[in-house]
Amino acid sequence: MVSSDMIFLDAAAGEPMDPVAREAYLAALEDGWADPDRLYHAGRRSRLLLDAAREAVAEVIGARPDEVSFTSSGTAAVHAGVLGIAKARARVGSRILTSAVEHSSVLHAADFAAPDGSSVQVGVSSLGRIDLDALAAALSAGPAALACVQSANHEVGTVQPIDQVWQLCAEAGVPLLVDAAASLGRTDLPADWSALCGSARKWGGPGGVGLLALRRGTRFAAANPEDERERGRVPGPVNVPAVLAAAAALRARQADRHSVAARQRPLIDRIRATVAKIPDVQVVGDPEQRLPHLVTFSCWFVSGEALLTELDRAGFAVSSGSSCTASTMTPSHVLVAMGVPSLGNIRVSLPWQAGDAEVDRFLEVLPGLVESLRESAPTAPPAQVRSGDVADGYGPGVLVLDTLGRRCPIPVIELAKRITGVEIGQTVVVWADDTAAKLDLPAWCELRGHTYLGREPVPGRPEPALAHLIRREH
Repeated sequence: MVSSDMIFLDAAAGEPMDPVAREAYLAALEDGWADPDRLYHAGRRSRLLLDAAREAVAEVIGARPDEVSFTSSGTAAVHAGVLGIAKARARVGSRILTSAVEHSSVLHAADFAAPDGSSVQVGVSSLGRIDLDALAAALSAGPAALACVQSANHEVGTVQPIDQVWQLCAEAGVPLLVDAAASLGRTDLPADWSALCGSARKWGGPGGVGLLALRRGTRFAAANPEDERERGRVPGPVNVPAVLAAAAALRARQADRHSVAARQRPLIDRIRATVAKIPDVQVVGDPEQRLPHLVTFSCWFVSGEALLTELDRAGFAVSSGSSCTASTMTPSHVLVAMGVPSLGNIRVSLPWQAGDAEVDRFLEVLPGLVESLRESAPTAPPAQVRSGDVADGYGPGVLVLDTLGRRCPIPVIELAKRITGVEIGQTVVVWADDTAAKLDLPAWCELRGHTYLGREPVPGRPEPALAHLIRREH
């Protein structure tokens, strides 16, 4: 349960169990506890409940009941689908095509299924939409076992053109796996796919239930040892009460998806418009072709971890669209693929019952927290003005900002503070060894209208130290 004094705005990671699901779960604990494969009365009763859940889910996603299998999680569903189709089509080819912004479970499964490095990541636009021309080229480059494209992105909300993706895959004779975890219960689902995956916890069902649907005719060979359950697609017994609760929640959410979207899209529009007015805040993702309940934005010159912590203290549960952590200092692969900033990255995703009150309170608190964190941000070591000797390789008077050993956003903060100190057309060099700087410095230059000239080694320093060259344009 979510604390009564906490405003929960992280539905994309998982929602509290829907009341309908909770009621179904408690009822099924009485009648669905037995092994559904047993022939005695309690087992037959469990089988009836399991069959009813399978039929309900099949109806929602537009499939046959025998095409639907339940797994222990959304990740397990993805792994089973990717590995099973890849194994069955190994004689056709080993290449697995994915968009560069797929969930990490898809990318990991693709790499595992194609250990020879033959998995291919297809690029996306700055809005996160897959490059259809690049996908067509990848499909025509040789035989492929499988293509994987999500219905909508879990970090920035951009909806993918699955109908067009399906057409390209069908023409190439390549099956398409759609990870629909972000959109199940939220939007209309694509009609055409070879395999479809989802996670119950994201649509208000219980944790520990995943969905794998395989169209009849899709070649599949389980990558795990043979098991009699779930048509041999996934191993282990099914948690009948949890599956029944998941089916109840999905049916309820799918029935209400249009009314909920109509209520929440204007709320997200308001968040997008309001945060864009905060100085140096950039909204990312497609402004139109997007999930109705999700928005991601980057607050320049603010640590994402610090902002999450302050929002938590203020009573808001949100997440970051970035996977940056103190241990890895690595930006999200989604943001990297899009070429957008990871600085102060925040993802807000509304649970189905969220309304004006929660959004009003969030927008009331956020600007002050951002301003406070910026005011308290530490400064980098003083900038150094180099004379352009042979060892440095820079021209006379070039401004060199040494931020080595300092995490983002320090390199961007120092650049923003000092770029006006050089003449228009002159170059500023930023030394940085934070991995995130490779993404954030070019993104800031694009946002502010300066030219990012590229990066090169720092004289006398090993990688990851890099010198970033920026030309002042105004």
